[in-house]
Amino acid sequence: MTAVKVTGKKNRRSTRSIVVNLLVHLLLAVLAAIWVLPIFWIILTSFRAEPGAYTNTFLPQGYTLNNYVKLLTDRNVLNFPKMFGNTLIIAICCCVISTFFVLSVAYSLSRMRFMFRKPYMNLAMILGLFPGFMTMVAQYFILKAMGLTEGAMIRFGLIIVYSACTGLGFQIAKGYFDTIPRSIDEAAVIDGATQWQVFTRITMPLAKPIVIYTVMTSFIAPWVDFIFAKVVCRANADQFTVAIGLWNMLQKEYIYQWYTCFAAGAVLISIPIAVLFLYMQRFYVEGMGGAVKG
Repeated sequence: MTAVKVTGKKNRRSTRSIVVNLLVHLLLAVLAAIWVLPIFWIILTSFRAEPGAYTNTFLPQGYTLNNYVKLLTDRNVLNFPKMFGNTLIIAICCCVISTFFVLSVAYSLSRMRFMFRKPYMNLAMILGLFPGFMTMVAQYFILKAMGLTEGAMIRFGLIIVYSACTGLGFQIAKGYFDTIPRSIDEAAVIDGATQWQVFTRITMPLAKPIVIYTVMTSFIAPWVDFIFAKVVCRANADQFTVAIGLWNMLQKEYIYQWYTCFAAGAVLISIPIAVLFLYMQRFYVEGMGGAVKG
């Protein structure tokens, strides 16, 4: 009798576990479908043959590549290739500068002890509570006084603003550096290594995951920014970024002819981010596999 009861309990637990797993997987499948649906829809819209923003059906009635052709070849109304190039230059420069700033500040605060270290971290935390666009007007007039709001200098001004404030975003990187044992640094210093060598040859290889995270966020931030780019660029169409270009495509004078091109542009601007993520992902996995825990 005891064996039968035990077997019955195990069967009930097994059945309950199967039901729970099925429900969990069903829920995850529904959530995945909800997440993927907008992406699927924007891709279909980018190939839609009918112009305009509104249609009676979810699926396009016809498909064409003309939206991509128009987006990449039209130079008279909205010069998307020029906008794409401007944004790519700004994003790459900001990615390099911002990554160096963030990792340097995070390493210094994690490994070094100096005057005003804690007040600086507290101040950075407080300033991080305020949205960045609160200083937008002041930043614009500073750039204007420096002659960085006209012509090709606009890109240089945007790079300065996007990169200059990144040092305040050190908290995540510092938290990761804190998990790397200081004994490794001390052993390297005893062997004659400088702080720069410890930082570049020891800490960075052990901190690949946070380096990848910093690179990704430093690239994406200027790539998708609209508000500050719009304020600085104003009517300088030659210096527009892709965010401004896509926004213009939704204006009432352009939306009928350019809405499907807007969808095509949304697909194209996702490609650099996807390529960067796929390329950097293998370094992230390697870093996680070789990370030192302490």
